[in-house]
Amino acid sequence: MEISAIKVDNEKGYNLVIGSAHFIMTPEDIADALMKSTPSIKYGLSFCEASGPALIRSEGNDDELLELSRKNALKIAAGHTFILFVKDAYPINFINSLKNLSEVSCIYCATANPLQVIVATTDQGKALLGVVDGFSPMGLEDETQRKKRFEFLRKIGYKLTF
Repeated sequence: MEISAIKVDNEKGYNLVIGSAHFIMTPEDIADALMKSTPSIKYGLSFCEASGPALIRSEGNDDELLELSRKNALKIAAGHTFILFVKDAYPINFINSLKNLSEVSCIYCATANPLQVIVATTDQGKALLGVVDGFSPMGLEDETQRKKRFEFLRKIGYKLTF
C-alpha cells in the first residue's frame, strides 16, 4: 500500500466540500439539495463511481467549477468520493442538506483553505483517508482575538448583537 498527499487545485480559493457517498444517484441528489437550499448557488460537482463502469459522474451549473471538480476528481480518483466547488454560497448554507442525503456517508471537509487529501493506493484502487485542511494552529486565542472573533461574527450577521 502507498499513502500520498494530493494537493487540491483551487487557485481562486473557492469554497469546496469533499465527502463520501455510495450510489449512482449521488450527483443528481446533491445537485437537488444545493438548488433547494441555495437557489442562487453556482457549483461544479464530481463523484468517483466505485463499481460498474467506474466513471467520474458530474453535475453543475458553472463551467469553470465543473471543470475544476473534474480535474481534482481525476487526481484523487478514490472510489465513492465526491468533490464539490461552489460560489455565490457558503457551505454553512447547504451542508446540513448534504449530510441528510441517504447516500452521503461522510463529509471530510467544507473549506476554502489550501487543502491536501490523504489517499491510500492498493492493488484494488484508492481510498480517501482524510484531509489536511489549511495549516496547523500557531498559538492560543487571547482575549483580544476572542473579541475580534465575536465582533466579526456579528458584523457579518451570523450572531446577534444584544
